[in-house]
Amino acid sequence: MEKNTVKDIDLKGKLVFVRCDFNVPLKEDGSIADTTRIDSALPTIQYLQAQGAKVILASHLGRPKGEFKEEFSMKPVAKSLSEKLNSDVKLSQDVTGPSARAIAEELKEGEIELLENLRFDPREEANDAEFCQELAHLGGGVEVYVNDAFGTAHRAHSSTEGITKYVEGDKVAGLLMQKEIENLGAVLENPEKPFVAILGGAKVSDKIGVIENLMNKVNTIVIGGAMANTFLKAKGYEIGDSKYEQEKVEQAKEIMKKAFDTGIEIVLPTDGHIVKVSLDEKLTPETVENAEDKTVIVEAGIPAGWQMLDVGEQTLDNFYEVITKAKTIVWNGPLGYTEAQKCLKGTKTVANIISNTKAKCVVGGGDSGAAMKKVEKENGEPFENIYISTGGGASLEFLEGKQLPGIACLDNKQAEREVTTSNSATGGKVQANKQEQSQIVD
Repeated sequence: MEKNTVKDIDLKGKLVFVRCDFNVPLKEDGSIADTTRIDSALPTIQYLQAQGAKVILASHLGRPKGEFKEEFSMKPVAKSLSEKLNSDVKLSQDVTGPSARAIAEELKEGEIELLENLRFDPREEANDAEFCQELAHLGGGVEVYVNDAFGTAHRAHSSTEGITKYVEGDKVAGLLMQKEIENLGAVLENPEKPFVAILGGAKVSDKIGVIENLMNKVNTIVIGGAMANTFLKAKGYEIGDSKYEQEKVEQAKEIMKKAFDTGIEIVLPTDGHIVKVSLDEKLTPETVENAEDKTVIVEAGIPAGWQMLDVGEQTLDNFYEVITKAKTIVWNGPLGYTEAQKCLKGTKTVANIISNTKAKCVVGGGDSGAAMKKVEKENGEPFENIYISTGGGASLEFLEGKQLPGIACLDNKQAEREVTTSNSATGGKVQANKQEQSQIVD
């Protein structure tokens, strides 16, 4: 269902609560290591400012577990935002306390308040009704709610879902949220064939829902990463000390049988880059970089004491044959242990293969997004035809076909159009912003 966005409503002079995702990585000195999430939120914030809204920004940072912890303060985020927006972002000293309320009440058009870390209050993750009301009543009452935090849209928390029950005005998507819904939605609702799903990462269990939802949509499923080990084990291959999920072996067999019965091709690694690291050793980038490594044919078996941590050249050739024919690609999960440079090749090669095609590609966030950003940095330029989602768990659940609470609570465009049509037919008065929505929709 298409959602209303900030561009569909009147914002002039209104108090707007914006749920952002400012859960940025921090350095040891407390400074921000990567401002990507802040940069992604700027278009929405700048649009709200330009429209004359009074803006309250809210986000969590880290895992403070319901307690005030200085190392998780939003101070570095406020500083970064102030610099990027070239305007003063007023940081409250609390979440819904005296400081937050006072700043909200004094906001003028175009001004911005940033609440302290939402998760300093244990009621945020509990979706507590009282806390939801406190958020909604800041500044005398929030008039518009905006969710621009796709990365937390799968969580029914106070700021992502509960607050909307107490905001009487519009509940809409931010520009980043809109982009996420459009890109992820396009590959599920109307994908151009051939449609290829590339699945990697550590666990089959994390991707079962995605596989089941995509099974009736895709032509081919390419499997890599540690999850491929479970499928190889299911085929009876020796995988040495490679990590796999014993309890999912039977399910892997069922998936392969269903794919065969329905004519869906599953492409597994035929060779692998293995590293001499046993299960008894801690797997770290340093351990892997310093360990002996080689390439083996999967059918020949992986020796004990070795782990397959990336796909091999033969496998990449097989992947190439499939990917270059694709028109639509969904990719979730890296194809190797990308934390180590020597195991980044599979993921990097496949990313570059896709970038040289005309296929539309959407990459899930989390580990997938981090790996792709690493490849982009190495290449020195962004991928033009690859959309990298900002959500890890959220993108997974979206691809599983689940309804995300942080999206479901937003206003539907169709619903707004029906309201406008009904009011017009009965001679009722329709607000100017509703008329604008009708014109945009129609």
